[in-house]
Amino acid sequence: MKSSTPKVLHLISGKAMLFHSIDVAKEISEDITIILHHQADLIRKKIDANYENIKYHIQDVEQFSGTGGALKGLTLNSDRVLILNGDMPLITKESLELLIDSKNDINMSVITLKDSSGYGRVIIKDDKVLEIIEEKDCTDNQKLTKTVNAGIYSVKKELLDKYIPNLNNNNAQKEYYLTDIIKMAVDDNKSVNPIYVEEKEFKGVNSKLDLSDAETIMQNRIKANLMRNGVSMRLADTIYIDIRASFSGECFLENGVTILGDSQIINSNIKTNSVIEDGYIENSDIGPMARVRPNSIIKDTHIGNFVEIKKSTLNGVKAGHLSYIGDSSIDEGTNIGAGVITCNYDGKDKHKTIIGKNVFVGSDSQLVAPLIIEDDVLIGAGSTITRDVKSGNLAISRTPMKIVKGFFYKFFKKGK
Repeated sequence: MKSSTPKVLHLISGKAMLFHSIDVAKEISEDITIILHHQADLIRKKIDANYENIKYHIQDVEQFSGTGGALKGLTLNSDRVLILNGDMPLITKESLELLIDSKNDINMSVITLKDSSGYGRVIIKDDKVLEIIEEKDCTDNQKLTKTVNAGIYSVKKELLDKYIPNLNNNNAQKEYYLTDIIKMAVDDNKSVNPIYVEEKEFKGVNSKLDLSDAETIMQNRIKANLMRNGVSMRLADTIYIDIRASFSGECFLENGVTILGDSQIINSNIKTNSVIEDGYIENSDIGPMARVRPNSIIKDTHIGNFVEIKKSTLNGVKAGHLSYIGDSSIDEGTNIGAGVITCNYDGKDKHKTIIGKNVFVGSDSQLVAPLIIEDDVLIGAGSTITRDVKSGNLAISRTPMKIVKGFFYKFFKKGK
């Protein structure tokens, strides 16, 4: 991946690719073991922050490298073991069920490709797998095989207990191959069944290009599911939606919209090129070209173009254009004029602005926090408000306008 971030922690639609695999695995079983080596402590820390009751096994790579070496010394509890890869974020429960439902000794996923280069070849005869040969160990004739190993297996525990200790590294890579158990099983007259799967679902991620391809597939899946469940989208291919986001009621997303994090959108219209980050939006319209930053709650509110909301609660508010509202609480009936800024940061700390009901804040005003503006207040346009304002009052802070007669002609030395 050419990155300091562990491959399995790269994000796809807002979630680490390993977590996609864990989520699907948990739909199958609660008995989950993660095998780790490279940056194991970091990966384990991330997993433990998001999941409970995950077991771990650390691979002894110095002595037992390779996919088969990963299972050396691993204690297995269940009668049947499903072996997944942490870099396959697109697998689904339905496909895994195909692998675990059959009563064969081993079920393995296979894909038929036009170009099979780069994959281990699967030799099949009479609908049974005879052998898997890693590409570097293939003869020229074997490289012509189009059926390849998709990398996921369902194996009886008793076979793993027997075969894993007998794996060796007598191959071009000097690694212990998990794929060698297939030949061992065949030699023991065990049944090895190929399960044909779709490439796009069993796609591994080994580069930033693969990551981008997987992101596209996941996004299409997320958006198709949302549209089937009633979310309207204009030019869906231009929209990005985090897998953690949720929608309910009648929602409409216009082109270029980005929904990030655990955002909740309820009966709302998110307009062109707007961004929602971990926000709660209900019965509101946002944008176009607006940004709602984390920890904001917006209800029954109109947010117009070029408005940024950060860590604020707005209930029944209108903020039509060109405003920044940060660390604020604003109540119903209040209008925020164009160019209004809540000055929430003094260089050291963030401070809160509280605005009551039915407040009119004139254009180009600066509200310097900490500040409380009570109900039924007028703020004159162009004001800098530095003190609390009581209910029913007008607050205005402007330098008196001065007119210098004839100054234009004097300045440019033009007569009239």
